Amino acid sequence: MSVDGGIYLPKGSSIWWCRYSLRGTKYRESTRERDKSKALKFRKSRMKEVGADQIGAKPFVGPQQQKLTVNDLLDALEVDYRVRDKLSPQVLSHLKCVRKAFGTWRAVNVTEEEVDRFIENLKAGDPEKKEKPKAKATINRALQLLSQAFKLTVDRKRLTQMPKIRKLSEKDNVREGFFGEDELREILKYLPEYLRDFCVFACRVSWRKSEIISLRWADVDGHSVRLRGVDSKSRDGRVIAFDGELAELLDRRRAAGQIEVDSCIRLVDYVFHNDGMPVGDFRKAWQTAACEAGLGQMLCRKCKTPAKTCQPCPKCGGKNLEYRDLKYNGKLFHDFRRTAVRNMINAGVPDKQAMTVSGHKTRSMLDRYTIINENDMLNVMKRTQKYVKSLSAKAGRRQKPQ
Repeated sequence: MSVDGGIYLPKGSSIWWCRYSLRGTKYRESTRERDKSKALKFRKSRMKEVGADQIGAKPFVGPQQQKLTVNDLLDALEVDYRVRDKLSPQVLSHLKCVRKAFGTWRAVNVTEEEVDRFIENLKAGDPEKKEKPKAKATINRALQLLSQAFKLTVDRKRLTQMPKIRKLSEKDNVREGFFGEDELREILKYLPEYLRDFCVFACRVSWRKSEIISLRWADVDGHSVRLRGVDSKSRDGRVIAFDGELAELLDRRRAAGQIEVDSCIRLVDYVFHNDGMPVGDFRKAWQTAACEAGLGQMLCRKCKTPAKTCQPCPKCGGKNLEYRDLKYNGKLFHDFRRTAVRNMINAGVPDKQAMTVSGHKTRSMLDRYTIINENDMLNVMKRTQKYVKSLSAKAGRRQKPQ
């Protein structure tokens, strides 16, 4: 191999290669040229890129970086999620959306402008392909994964830079629902029996649905319940002590968990169960109960008019509607989590302790849950007026002639 001006011919090859270095890293790259003069021009252009990087004008993109596709980045991210036990069907669904848009792209060709076009396409949908416009939160989850994939690759030094990926504002997407005690009692009337204690526990403790489903009797010790880290969304375990209403609730669950197996009575593994099995998806049961209790309604997906299954839409007409033709609007199970946090704060529980029970990691997330309703505002104004009245009375006494 002879080297001439930074280019060389490997033994047995007619294609010129070039070599150069940047910050101690040596690069060897095919010029894809058989003509020596063209090969020299290729190396010269590479040296200009190296020089631009050295003066901070533009980061250098090496040959290995140019070969990386977005699919390569997403594959690495998927492995990272799997290693950290965070890979879920929801994550896979959002990854599929990103792969569809950028999968075969060279990673270095993904720019801020291309990401903006991706956002516009998701917001608009595609009527021809029967793809509905995506909600802001859905779009942000896809953008988050794309950003994480780039950041992981940069951290591992497989890329030197990444596009700045903006997120959409979700301020108008913050849910503000919560349950009053009368509403809780009302919906309990219409829920299946196996869900009633489940919902009361959620409304008092503020744990997530998946966290409550995972509770086993092995996690109950005396007057405390332990949530294992592996069952927590944040992967941090939590412990709560219980008394009063919660103690009675767990006594009911223990009695309901006694089942006969081979002429022997044994306790099922899960605190909350459905015929001995873990509680599964109960969206239909929830929506039916909420509608019966006057806390929700089913709407026609086309015209958003209240409608019922097995009946035509009052506005659209046509065939009898099926469950998939309707969209639920009303109280959500997750409203129990907000309700429990709000009740703790209103009861004077310190924020730090409330966060320990609910599992919130940041104060900003807790602030989203401490929702103020009209009664709260009325109490604020009453207390303020009482205070102002006392100030006015003090001022009157000071000005009273001696």
